[in-house]
Amino acid sequence: MKRRASQAVTERNLPILSRIKEIKAEHPFWGYRRTWAHLRYIDGLNVNKKRILRLMQSHDLIVKPNARLKAMRTPTRSKPQPTRPNQWWGIDMTKVMVKDFGWMYIVVVLDWYTKKIVGYYAGLQCRSRQWLEALEEAVNRQFPQGVRDQGLCMMSDNGSQPTSIGFMQACRALGIRQTFTSYNNPKGNADTERIFRTMKEELLWLREWDSPFVLAEELQNWVEYYNRSYLHSTLGYRAPNQFEMEYKKAVLLI
Repeated sequence: MKRRASQAVTERNLPILSRIKEIKAEHPFWGYRRTWAHLRYIDGLNVNKKRILRLMQSHDLIVKPNARLKAMRTPTRSKPQPTRPNQWWGIDMTKVMVKDFGWMYIVVVLDWYTKKIVGYYAGLQCRSRQWLEALEEAVNRQFPQGVRDQGLCMMSDNGSQPTSIGFMQACRALGIRQTFTSYNNPKGNADTERIFRTMKEELLWLREWDSPFVLAEELQNWVEYYNRSYLHSTLGYRAPNQFEMEYKKAVLLI
């Protein structure tokens, strides 16, 4: 038989539970691990992860898994594992419906090592030219002195934009080595695919959009927030900008 918590324990948990509900109201797709990370590293509360799990379970705040969303494909080759920033980038796109305007397309360039969004494009068209806009923003930001001979590789799927003649010629001119996932294998570009899920759960799915200009502005704000403040367990609960900066400082000390 499950033992009921004492009145004293219940009262001690009230402020934490209240804060959890505030976080879940802002981030309804967060699970207990990310909620705990926010409490621990942003709010500065020294709380146990299991305690947060128990509180969220007992108050029905856990995100229920959806088996239909689980990918069942088997990758045919292993995914590259970067060992430094700006070694492996991923590029991909998603889209969101804007009322009375149609689809708005979002192209993202992600650094696989730091999880940083290094470049992106948002607009009503999604041709190779728009993919190049996102790539050029990333290159100008990360390689102001030029990208050639820097050993940069970029992973994408086999879509019409990254395999177009113009896009491939631009990559060759920049000295970027393109690599493509095997067919029907989104896990080959899993890091980039994952950022779109985060973007949808944190921004795109939380409201109905009726203006592409408002969406573009909100997306810019979110990208800045993500790079500055979004904690990753794989980065030791650091944000991308912080992780990148710590790497650069460590390299200078060697």
